[in-house]
Amino acid sequence: MNVLIIEDERSMATEMEAFLKKAYRCELAANAAQAIIKLEDNQYDFVLLDLGLPDMDGLQLLQNARKLCPEAAYIILTARGQLEDRIKGLDLGADDYLPKPFSLLELQSRMQAIARRRFGLQEALLPLGDFNLDLQKRNVYFEQIEIALSRKEFDLLSYMLLHKNRPLTRMQLSEHIWGNLADEDYDSNYIDVHIKNIRRKLSAYGSVEWLQTIRHVGYKIKI
Repeated sequence: MNVLIIEDERSMATEMEAFLKKAYRCELAANAAQAIIKLEDNQYDFVLLDLGLPDMDGLQLLQNARKLCPEAAYIILTARGQLEDRIKGLDLGADDYLPKPFSLLELQSRMQAIARRRFGLQEALLPLGDFNLDLQKRNVYFEQIEIALSRKEFDLLSYMLLHKNRPLTRMQLSEHIWGNLADEDYDSNYIDVHIKNIRRKLSAYGSVEWLQTIRHVGYKIKI
């Protein structure tokens, strides 16, 4: 999942990035102007938003961000303690609110809880045909056997599973894996290569008929 961290305090931003990048693809924005550019160019699953930004009030940015990226989950992170700010943030569409200072473990737990609610998940372990995906440990299992997937392969497979039975274009999948399509490692054929690798690795253990190619469109998981 893609996460945008909007935080002007550099040390806190890099600390959050270092902690969350084990499970998420993270990008940083130090102010509202940078955040708006990223929100215009990319799609995010989570936006972690500090209210005390130097160039715009965070609540105003929240309103703008939800128009640019309506499918993201928004968590407000702020030192402001006023009840009115918390209520207004939630009324404007924030999914959760964490006052500073906060535990990174609590932040991760809240993100996982939001993901479970949004995708109707009861637990982190998701069945997929003969396999199971552990979203927290980021592992794929066949029975008790762990199957080695690269980070991008796991991101691709888990994203498709969370959007099961929905055709996803190569562009949608690329934006989820790479974010900004101008990244150096982006190539239009990479999605096909990753899908081929996923099929090859998993088919050594069980059927992957649920991973379907949609001609001239992209791919979908049908279960």
